[in-house]
Amino acid sequence: MTDVLRRGRASLAFSFFAQGATFALLVTRIPAIQDRYGVSDGLLPAFLAAVPILAGVGSVTTEHLVKRIRPSVLLRWSQPVVLLALLGVGAGDQLVELAVALGAFGLAVGALDASMNMLGVSLQRTYGRSIMLGFHAAYSLGGIVGASLAWAGAHWHLSLLGSYLPVVLVLLPAAFVGSRWYVDGGTPDEQRDAAEAGPLVFKLLLPLCLVMTFAYIGDSTVSNWSAKYLQDVLGSSEQLATVPYNVYMVMTLVGRAAGDFGVRRFGAVAVVRLGAVVAALGFAVVAVAPGAWVGMLGFTLLGLGLCVIVPQTFAAAGRLFPGSSDTAIARLNIFNYVGFLIGSPLVGALGDAWSYRGAMLVPMVLVLVTLGYARSFAPEPDRYGDGHERPRTADVGRGSNGL
Repeated sequence: MTDVLRRGRASLAFSFFAQGATFALLVTRIPAIQDRYGVSDGLLPAFLAAVPILAGVGSVTTEHLVKRIRPSVLLRWSQPVVLLALLGVGAGDQLVELAVALGAFGLAVGALDASMNMLGVSLQRTYGRSIMLGFHAAYSLGGIVGASLAWAGAHWHLSLLGSYLPVVLVLLPAAFVGSRWYVDGGTPDEQRDAAEAGPLVFKLLLPLCLVMTFAYIGDSTVSNWSAKYLQDVLGSSEQLATVPYNVYMVMTLVGRAAGDFGVRRFGAVAVVRLGAVVAALGFAVVAVAPGAWVGMLGFTLLGLGLCVIVPQTFAAAGRLFPGSSDTAIARLNIFNYVGFLIGSPLVGALGDAWSYRGAMLVPMVLVLVTLGYARSFAPEPDRYGDGHERPRTADVGRGSNGL
């Protein structure tokens, strides 16, 4: 059984890594995609918004599919679709081809994100200790690798297809072979029971949905506005303006790599509170920074703070609804995309109407609101007593969901 779990954990970590690399290769080459297909500045936001919207549809669909199909099966087939859709983006030359490829990417990535986190939570339950941050650390590592490959492709003036094809040829067979070792949790009967708790589940899940939204508003602020902020507001060079997002991604990797130990030692509530405070401090430093290097410090703090919140939000959903965790995670995953859709336009509108320094205070306040929901991350008292994880005690508990 131990070897089965180890292989399941390693194969799922690779799936997270592959998805991080795939997503980074897409979003970091958006200017090249726009040039290749002749997408106007006015039409580009519609294309970009369509991906998270369709991903939300894919996540909702996954919620219903897991009542009949195991999450491992959905992940096994959705990841190849995401990789092939990326290849389609690089291979086409007509606008309709781009629309089809991005549409397939969005739908499949919603199913992929939901099923990956379902398997992660079920594995964490079986292991009996926090391991979710490790999976998301693999995603961060993949994002760094993908962004670096995208930089190399742009630096060497490779076509999109030339950049994407070697990556897909490596990741696609590796992910498909690794999928044979995925480990599911729960029984089909437990998955069917989730449907009966539908409306009530969402009511109790709402605090975690808000936390997820706020975290992704912060994340999308960094990914979409850090370069512009450093260059236009803090007066950095164009070259230096490319650094904050890489620093942010490296810090998410560092924070997540150490985060599971922090959860085991101090408990999820303490880790989430600390993450929210550090992230808020990061936004404050960015907002008042007198120059580019102080601004870089702010983005460093943002990476360390925000990185722990999302994995622990998925884990908390699994604890709250141990008998229907797949349903809860699929619904929670939707708010990943809600935050992404809200964050970038919100900061841009406030920056244009007011100031970009002032706009950075809005995600700061929203991240601080997470402190008010921190108790939602606590294990149930009758299973954990002191609120900290204990050795050999399932982090995603078994038993009553407290309804």
